[in-house]
Amino acid sequence: MNIGLLFIWLTHKPYQQQMNQEPLLNISVIIPVRNEASHIINLLKDIENQTYAKEKFEVIVADDDSIDNTLALVKDFQKVTSMRLIINSLPPKENNASPKKRAIHSSIQLAHGDLIVTTDGDCRVGHKWLETIAHFQSEKKAYLISSPVTFINDASNSIGNFWQKIQTIEFSSLIGSGACAMLIGKPNMCNGANLAYLKSVFHEVGGFSGNENLASGDDEFLMHKIASRFPDKVCFFKSQDAIVETESHTSFKSFYYQRKRWASKWKHYNNPFTTALAVFIFTANFSLIGAVTLYAFRLLDGTNLLIIFLLKFSAELLFLILVLSFLRKKNLIWLIPFVQLIYPSYVTFFGLAAQGKNEYIWKGRKLQ
Repeated sequence: MNIGLLFIWLTHKPYQQQMNQEPLLNISVIIPVRNEASHIINLLKDIENQTYAKEKFEVIVADDDSIDNTLALVKDFQKVTSMRLIINSLPPKENNASPKKRAIHSSIQLAHGDLIVTTDGDCRVGHKWLETIAHFQSEKKAYLISSPVTFINDASNSIGNFWQKIQTIEFSSLIGSGACAMLIGKPNMCNGANLAYLKSVFHEVGGFSGNENLASGDDEFLMHKIASRFPDKVCFFKSQDAIVETESHTSFKSFYYQRKRWASKWKHYNNPFTTALAVFIFTANFSLIGAVTLYAFRLLDGTNLLIIFLLKFSAELLFLILVLSFLRKKNLIWLIPFVQLIYPSYVTFFGLAAQGKNEYIWKGRKLQ
């Protein structure tokens, strides 16, 4: 499998913008937020500095009952910004199973743009972000575009920063493998921190209906619905200008809840390929743990164990080097072998954890 990913990544070159004469779509950037006072202004300033013409896009901040001063900060920024900024202040709602879907759906009802672009309140974007997405959409006539996401890492050498670096490598493997699946027309994952889709297609496939009671999946379930109807219109945008950076987790607890939430989604997929792939990945990593166990009980010799690990890790190492280089994280390449050693246990742990009761803590709320 890793050899296949390596081949796909190498054979699909980064996007080169063409001299496109087609008209570019108006964009509505939707940012669902809750308690993002420490991040939201940085993101809004990034968007304000876009190379895309300001008359071609608007920004909708959907505040989901923040209990910090997020809403006040956005209102103050709204008074001084030159871009069109809409505040969608959501009223409190009890038993809200999926607050992020609610925030996005209600914002789409306010959107004037034909292309919806979603990101998160703790993200940072480059100045060509919207321009390159708009040109790619126009050239490919894509209905849904998944673009790359990575983590923000500071330059310190603290233990906390080491934890961030480990997360960045692990997350890069997910972004890279998801990109490859989409590049060959078999989309299995994407990330709502950097997602674009036609507003008309969102309505045509029924939006989030059918999984509105699940806490997660504002991105992937929608992607699968669009891909099932329009399989050749779902694209990965391999461009460094489109990279979005987001905050990594500062605690294992928050990391645990997010990864458990992600791992639990495969049970709800209607796509047999995606479900089979999830089972295969779990089985492949669990088999490595089994091989080590057999070696410990002298049921497998060291030579065969070494061959098994070399077959898995060699192609995987090259693939991760390429993905990290693309994401501008070359300084983390030296940590890949360490992540490779712990990854089988990580996949097995979350694969099993996701089979239990699926409760998560998100932005101070308990969700299922």
